[in-house]
Amino acid sequence: MVYLNFTDLSEEAQQRLLTISRSEIEKHYGDSIRRYAREHHIDVEKMLEQETLRNLYSYTYVFNI
Repeated sequence: MVYLNFTDLSEEAQQRLLTISRSEIEKHYGDSIRRYAREHHIDVEKMLEQETLRNLYSYTYVFNI
Protein backbone atom coordinates (compact mmCIF):
# COMPACT_ATOMS: atom_id res chain seq x y z
CA MET A 1 0.00 0.00 0.00
CA VAL A 2 1.33 3.41 -0.95
CA TYR A 3 0.36 6.40 1.15
CA LEU A 4 0.35 9.76 -0.62
CA ASN A 5 -0.57 13.21 0.51
CA PHE A 6 -3.15 14.51 -1.95
CA THR A 7 -1.55 17.96 -1.95
CA ASP A 8 1.91 16.52 -2.73
CA LEU A 9 1.68 15.02 -6.20
CA SER A 10 4.79 16.87 -7.29
CA GLU A 11 7.44 15.70 -9.72
CA GLU A 12 9.57 14.57 -6.77
CA ALA A 13 6.77 12.37 -5.42
CA GLN A 14 6.26 10.84 -8.85
CA GLN A 15 9.97 10.14 -9.23
CA ARG A 16 10.03 8.56 -5.78
CA LEU A 17 7.24 6.17 -6.82
CA LEU A 18 9.05 5.31 -10.05
CA THR A 19 12.27 4.63 -8.14
CA ILE A 20 10.49 2.33 -5.69
CA SER A 21 8.72 0.51 -8.50
CA ARG A 22 11.90 0.05 -10.52
CA SER A 23 13.80 -1.37 -7.55
CA GLU A 24 10.99 -3.87 -6.96
CA ILE A 25 11.00 -4.92 -10.61
CA GLU A 26 14.77 -5.33 -10.68
CA LYS A 27 14.72 -7.30 -7.44
CA HIS A 28 11.97 -9.72 -8.47
CA TYR A 29 12.24 -9.95 -12.26
CA GLY A 30 15.55 -8.32 -13.23
CA ASP A 31 17.36 -11.47 -14.32
CA SER A 32 14.47 -12.83 -16.37
CA ILE A 33 13.85 -9.46 -18.04
CA ARG A 34 17.53 -9.13 -18.97
CA ARG A 35 17.60 -12.68 -20.30
CA TYR A 36 14.43 -12.13 -22.37
CA ALA A 37 15.75 -8.83 -23.75
CA ARG A 38 19.06 -10.41 -24.71
CA GLU A 39 17.36 -13.36 -26.45
CA HIS A 40 14.99 -11.09 -28.41
CA HIS A 41 17.42 -8.22 -29.08
CA ILE A 42 15.37 -5.67 -27.12
CA ASP A 43 16.78 -2.65 -25.23
CA VAL A 44 16.95 -3.71 -21.57
CA GLU A 45 16.48 -0.19 -20.19
CA LYS A 46 13.37 0.38 -22.30
CA MET A 47 11.90 -2.91 -21.18
CA LEU A 48 12.66 -2.19 -17.50
CA GLU A 49 11.02 1.22 -17.87
CA GLN A 50 7.87 -0.31 -19.35
CA GLU A 51 7.66 -2.90 -16.58
CA THR A 52 8.25 -0.19 -13.98
CA LEU A 53 5.26 1.79 -15.24
CA ARG A 54 3.15 -1.35 -15.50
CA ASN A 55 4.05 -2.22 -11.91
CA LEU A 56 2.63 1.11 -10.66
CA TYR A 57 -0.86 -0.12 -11.59
CA SER A 58 -0.55 -2.99 -9.12
CA TYR A 59 -0.16 -0.65 -6.13
CA THR A 60 -2.98 0.21 -3.77
CA TYR A 61 -2.93 3.95 -3.17
CA VAL A 62 -4.26 5.72 -0.09
CA PHE A 63 -4.58 9.48 -0.40
CA ASN A 64 -4.51 11.61 2.72
CA ILE A 65 -6.52 14.76 2.23
